[in-house]
Amino acid sequence: MSSTAKIDDSLREKIISQPDMVLDDQDLMRALIAANEKTMGGNIVDLRGIAMERLEARLDRLEDTHRSVIAAAYENLAGTNQVHRAILRMLDPVEFEPFLHDLGGEVADILRVDSVRLVLESVQSEDDPAIKKLGDVLSVAEPGFIDDYLNGGRNVPLRQVTLRQLHSGSEQIYGEDSDWIRSEACLKLDFGDGRLPGMLVMGAEDPHQFTPQQGTDLLAFFAGVFERAMRRWLS
Repeated sequence: MSSTAKIDDSLREKIISQPDMVLDDQDLMRALIAANEKTMGGNIVDLRGIAMERLEARLDRLEDTHRSVIAAAYENLAGTNQVHRAILRMLDPVEFEPFLHDLGGEVADILRVDSVRLVLESVQSEDDPAIKKLGDVLSVAEPGFIDDYLNGGRNVPLRQVTLRQLHSGSEQIYGEDSDWIRSEACLKLDFGDGRLPGMLVMGAEDPHQFTPQQGTDLLAFFAGVFERAMRRWLS
């Protein structure tokens, strides 16, 4: 009489009729392979088992890569839609003052940033009444301030978009909000020949929202649209 336990007939028929149920179950397949190795003895090298383990490990790595690629694609698509919605909202106002106020309001909300500030180099003082009216979003600085702010006094090439983490934000740019700004995106703006440059700054309380390792294509596109909108108002 055999000491080997017989499988239940109904279970056996189910496995025969649906073999994929077993083949697709990784834990079950591991158990079957381990049982096979046990019956073969410890002195026999199971090349098939080794090959299956390697293929299984490779499949796991491919699945992880697949998930990462899909996640990155969804994130990029979401970011693209976000920037497009912000641009459409930014272009809605037909007057300059609402156009600027919206930057720190609905545009900032769509972009999910805590602060948006426009810095303009100018010989005008911040005491100018027209500038004071826009003080919640507009900062005025002396010529040369933007380049110094972006390169920190170092002789390095300037990029259109600079992403960085901070201990705290600049009081000249963020005002009372400067203490809790921990990362920022700085978009250098070109308003055309004969005009001083500008800078659009997005500040965040989250120190990881803007880091140098992130891509800048979408923000560069946003900066390009903003430049063209500003040129219309400045003309």
